[in-house]
Amino acid sequence: MKGFDFYRFFFVLILCSISIQGFAQETNIMIRAKAKDAKFIGSSIGGAKILVKDAVTGAILDEGMTIGSTGDTEKIMKKDWKRSESLSDEKTAGFLAKIDIEKPTFVTVEALGPYNKKQSSVLSSTQLWVIPGKDITGDGIVLEIPGFVVDILSPQTHERIKGSEEIDLTANVVMMCGCPVTENGIWDASQYEVKAIITSNDGSSTEVELEPAEKPSTFHAETSLEKGLYEILIYAYDPETGNTGVDKTNIIIN
Repeated sequence: MKGFDFYRFFFVLILCSISIQGFAQETNIMIRAKAKDAKFIGSSIGGAKILVKDAVTGAILDEGMTIGSTGDTEKIMKKDWKRSESLSDEKTAGFLAKIDIEKPTFVTVEALGPYNKKQSSVLSSTQLWVIPGKDITGDGIVLEIPGFVVDILSPQTHERIKGSEEIDLTANVVMMCGCPVTENGIWDASQYEVKAIITSNDGSSTEVELEPAEKPSTFHAETSLEKGLYEILIYAYDPETGNTGVDKTNIIIN
């Protein structure tokens, strides 16, 4: 009889413990990163890094990368959007976060992208309440990533150039999803201002405008410089959307 009382007491303790702790439920949240004035950031440019955190404690509840395609160009860029209409499909880039929570939890969702382009990566975030067992799917949480990816192709970092030579200034400029910039294209190269700011070691600077080249997403100019050390900053700017992007390098003129 005493043994029976012990087991019954032990069983009651377990039930009390369960009722106090509650039951954690796996809750799914689809998270996507979308380039401003462009498409979704996916596998073709390395994806966006996603973090889901408890907004109070800062604990990471889940993390991963957006994978998949940039999405349907016709739907995203050419058609008028209607309320509740999904911009994504089953192939569109995203990260499906799975978090175990016992009660409604206030979370912070962060997207850093495009993750593989460190000089261009932008952090976007939002906060929301997540309810246990209440999934957020479809387009899910869409975080906008503004800007351009700018890569200086020429001159090379720390390149030594003779003062008598013309300096080739060439930059690659794409949308944050990797979408190409072309003349008269969806992302029109002639719409964007692309310039080099060349600063000498004494602090004086000059600007050189780069023009669209024949190759998509490529901008080019030539200039000459006196002997010295120089920093070259090339930026892209869209006056309509406010998108911007920058890359820098340093050269030596002999």
